[in-house]
Amino acid sequence: MEAASIPTLFTSLSIPTNHITVGLSNLLSSNSQIKSLFHHKRLPDVGWSDIQIQRLLLELSCLDTNCEESVRCQLGNGNNGNNGASTYPHRWTGAGEREGRIYSPLVSTRHFGLGHGIGRSGDVMEAQPKAVGSSALLRLCLRLVLDAVRRGAGLTGLVKSKSKQNKKQLKNDGSNHKSDGDVTNNDNNNGNGPASYGTLLPVCTGMSMALVLSGLRDRANQLDKLANQHATTTTTNDDNNNNNDESTTTTTTERNIVLWSRIDQKSCYKAILSAGLTCIVLPTTTHPTTDEVSTDLNALQVALDKYSHRILAVITTTSCFCPRVPDEVDKVAKLIQGWNSQHCHNGNSDEDNNNDSSTANNKRGAGIAHVINHAYGLQCTQTNKLLNRACTIGRVDAIICSTDKNFLVPVGGALILSPNDQVIACISKNYPGRASASPVVDLFITLLSMGLNGYKGILEERRRLVDVFRVKFDALAKKFGERLLDCPRNTISFGITLDNLVIGTDDETKKKNVQITKFGSMLFTRCISGTRIVPTKETKTISGHTFQGFGSSYDDYPHSYMTAACAVGMGEEEMMEFFERLERCWREYVGKREKEEVRKKL
Repeated sequence: MEAASIPTLFTSLSIPTNHITVGLSNLLSSNSQIKSLFHHKRLPDVGWSDIQIQRLLLELSCLDTNCEESVRCQLGNGNNGNNGASTYPHRWTGAGEREGRIYSPLVSTRHFGLGHGIGRSGDVMEAQPKAVGSSALLRLCLRLVLDAVRRGAGLTGLVKSKSKQNKKQLKNDGSNHKSDGDVTNNDNNNGNGPASYGTLLPVCTGMSMALVLSGLRDRANQLDKLANQHATTTTTNDDNNNNNDESTTTTTTERNIVLWSRIDQKSCYKAILSAGLTCIVLPTTTHPTTDEVSTDLNALQVALDKYSHRILAVITTTSCFCPRVPDEVDKVAKLIQGWNSQHCHNGNSDEDNNNDSSTANNKRGAGIAHVINHAYGLQCTQTNKLLNRACTIGRVDAIICSTDKNFLVPVGGALILSPNDQVIACISKNYPGRASASPVVDLFITLLSMGLNGYKGILEERRRLVDVFRVKFDALAKKFGERLLDCPRNTISFGITLDNLVIGTDDETKKKNVQITKFGSMLFTRCISGTRIVPTKETKTISGHTFQGFGSSYDDYPHSYMTAACAVGMGEEEMMEFFERLERCWREYVGKREKEEVRKKL
């Protein structure tokens, strides 16, 4: 209903003019908020009400072609075809195999009638002719989440000198991509920050990692091919100038290896294998003065030199379980950029054209990519600053962030960030088929409900609780003769030793580990979730690769320990209840252990 027509229509119903004015002002205010959202494409400072959000979603749904009625209503309306086609009450008729039909009204309500999904078979970010509302929601949601991570989490976006130049072309979100063949620019970062461009994928972190790697592989193949063609042309011209009849050929090495800085979480390792790539697990190293397990830069340098142009990408991680701490992604980015500058070229610059032909032929165009698993790292200021620095001083291609862990939505989505719009384009185009809109709708609703102030508020609350969490955890550990693991670079996950939880000799490690694991089971049955119990010298084989000391991300970590996280969304009351329950369980466990020891002596 148009606002301009409301006074006339309502007056005809004998509603007083002053009453109409009040109602009209409410409608105009709501319309103004929606217009402002589409105009500025930024999070509102104050979150919207549920009614405001529902109104917008239903209006967007009305733009799709399947919005009028559920399938069950059509099938059950008693029309057996006897009344003729003229009685069909809907504006659209669908004769395709997929028309966004939804049988259950309950399901339709749950999804606000948005049944077409997002994207098309060629690109997950591409608009659909039959789903204008869904397409608009996707693009707007991407802009809102990029705004959240920039102004809320502190990640930098486009550099100022580039932003005006790219504003019309790319609109700061990477949703308008260059053509498939325009991939010759190998200047990956261009000085841009990690949140310069992005795309949303309706799958979790692990599957998103596989899609990212597949997209990077396609891009690398194109860049390497172009570089080799350029090198061949240059060599041929040189030979002709020298009246040399011999021809020079070049070969392209398949990039099928991924270097992965070890972190004992199964999903990333499986994602590499799912992408059809070979994973080389890089060992970690322990810190000499703390309990931290971190990046082994020397091992990375050795692997870069050993596998050379067969390497597609290096994967690092910034969100991990204690005692593992975030990889030194800034140093890794600088190391990769340095290696690429020595061994690769893009085949475009004048400097390359002036290079010796034989040198150019031994180089490759794509270089080694750098992918950062930032799964739940957006909530941590320290690691976000690390990402900003990494993009400033070195090479970063893609950053993968989970939507559920960072924005408190149901599991099922991921945000991919990059300083390079072409990387985002390759990833988006690599998604097969249409995608579910559910994770995007969930994120869209949550962002509008939070507003910028709300998002900043939950981040600030977590930061406030971190120090309290650390002190409480340490104090509890000391009550039972244990201590807090000293891992200052991990401000989300915290650990305490369990060296004295079970009494036994070193040659009884397996028996001790069984008892320590039982403590973890006991916690869960007492309604304590999320903790991890890691015994020493555990081994686990995943897809043929055996990890020694699994759980600690290090072959021979000296402590058994448990971890707990002070993550976004945890409140102070829940935190205090966690420590109370943990202490009660611990005392109960120790009491049972002591009774068992007395029974054995008898």
